[in-house]
Amino acid sequence: MPTESLTIALDNGETVSGLWLAPPNARACLVLAHGAGAGMSHRSMAAIADGLCERGVASLRYQFPYMERGGKRVDPPPVAHAAVRQAVAAARARAGSTPLFAGGRSFGARMTSQAQALAPLEGVRGLIFFAFPLHPAGKPAADRAEHLQAITLPMLFLQGVNDALAELGLLQGVVANLGSRATLELVDAADHSFHVPAKTGRKDAEVLAAVLRIAAQWMSV
Repeated sequence: MPTESLTIALDNGETVSGLWLAPPNARACLVLAHGAGAGMSHRSMAAIADGLCERGVASLRYQFPYMERGGKRVDPPPVAHAAVRQAVAAARARAGSTPLFAGGRSFGARMTSQAQALAPLEGVRGLIFFAFPLHPAGKPAADRAEHLQAITLPMLFLQGVNDALAELGLLQGVVANLGSRATLELVDAADHSFHVPAKTGRKDAEVLAAVLRIAAQWMSV
């Protein structure tokens, strides 16, 4: 399916770019935020959108303002949260009655969850996190997850077992404390980018396909 370019207006007068990709008769729609170091057009983001489309899920990828300007320092949370809300509004207008979900990769996942914790994202039924960044590499801590307790929506954590930004025991504890709201799906041997060593005999594309299959099924329940 062809990808459609969008312009998303922010409350401060700025605009950011978006990419809409939807199969015929989509069964769900995911508002997908990028990670800190690569924007919506990065091959990893495109692979997620393409893979979801193949599985009947529409997506709206979008830029955070700093990425739109070509900057390297991420936006302050209030700025990022505002972008999340406007992207959700843009997707909601296009998705119509299609079930709407939100989330993202790493930084984008955390900004989406923070926005939801502060005030519900209108129309969103659940959150999907592709490699939630629980802490900086080498500095295990769970304080970045405290805001998740304020979220009442279902949450899906898709996480590599060897993710340096989410020590496994800590992450499992966070998810357990969220109770029935949270589901954790672990990817054996995968890192923060869902890359697996060659010795596993698996290709990264196979790993991502499995992750996207889980995400698509979760959104269809």
